[in-house]
Amino acid sequence: MKYLSQLLFVLLLSFSFQTYAQAEQASSKSQKIKETIEHHLLDDYYFTLFKDEEKNKIYGFPLPVILVDQGVRIFSSSAFIEGDQLAQHGEHYYRLDHNKIYRTDAAGQKIIVDGNPVKPFDFSITKSVVGLLFIALLMFVVFIQLAKSYKKNPTKVPSGIGRLLEPLILYVRDEIAKPNIGAKYKQFMPFLLSVFFLIWIVNILGLTPFGFNITGNISVTFCLALMTLILVNINGNKSYWQHIFWMPGVPYPVRLILLPIEVLGIFTKGLSLMIRLYANNVAGHTVIMGLIAIIFLLNEEFTVGGSISISLLLTLFIYIIKILAAFLQAYIFTILSALFIGQAVEEH
Repeated sequence: MKYLSQLLFVLLLSFSFQTYAQAEQASSKSQKIKETIEHHLLDDYYFTLFKDEEKNKIYGFPLPVILVDQGVRIFSSSAFIEGDQLAQHGEHYYRLDHNKIYRTDAAGQKIIVDGNPVKPFDFSITKSVVGLLFIALLMFVVFIQLAKSYKKNPTKVPSGIGRLLEPLILYVRDEIAKPNIGAKYKQFMPFLLSVFFLIWIVNILGLTPFGFNITGNISVTFCLALMTLILVNINGNKSYWQHIFWMPGVPYPVRLILLPIEVLGIFTKGLSLMIRLYANNVAGHTVIMGLIAIIFLLNEEFTVGGSISISLLLTLFIYIIKILAAFLQAYIFTILSALFIGQAVEEH
């Protein structure tokens, strides 16, 4: 009985160590997956195509870093590949920490002024900027060619890629601009078309292996919402402003109560546009990356083929949803923009 109890104790201790080791391994793997997803969602100073984990080598190309810090400082982001490497420009040192650039000393310690680390003004060409420039150039070339095809063709039937774009342009005009803006829709068509195709193409590009997450960057959605907000309030007529600051036909005490609410409503329109587009894309990319991670989390519980099959089926389903959502998000942002513009220019 004595030896049996000792044997059971040894087996239990061995099982505990094995369970602890597996838990540590799973925790390490989960942490690595979490860091990979966070890196995918964030913007990047280095255009990474893929990374060789075994050799710890990144394949891609560096992007220019442009800082305003006691003068304009331009250098390559290749110094930041390792994460803790310092970039020197003149007498200044810079370090990349949690995707933000700080000025440091020669030892890599952040320089603190008035209790805050020194962070230069950053105008760098990041991965999202590259994606936006590429899409802007693509849209410019495609729409110029479409306009030329209309001029050359007396029947007004576009050719080439114009046959794909024309139904979408007519859809934006007939189903979004006209019903929501009314007779003044023509002057807002360039903005609505630009916003619709920009968001649509950006979302489709985000589903490619290049890993763009442009509308998952809140500064991008902020700028889009800000342009809509400016356009709405610049074109707002007398009736629009009267209904905000001094609502006709409403008792005076109630007007005083509604006034701050209506003024706040000017900004909540832009806020809703910004948050909706940003949150949808971040959530979609997080779900897709999480489903792909199933391959690495389940390859010990199931066969490799089984875990890959489960992951690919789920990821394919979410990809189909995201393709539909790419169009839906462009549609929602555009129709809400047209609705807000229509409220501002509507006659009394």
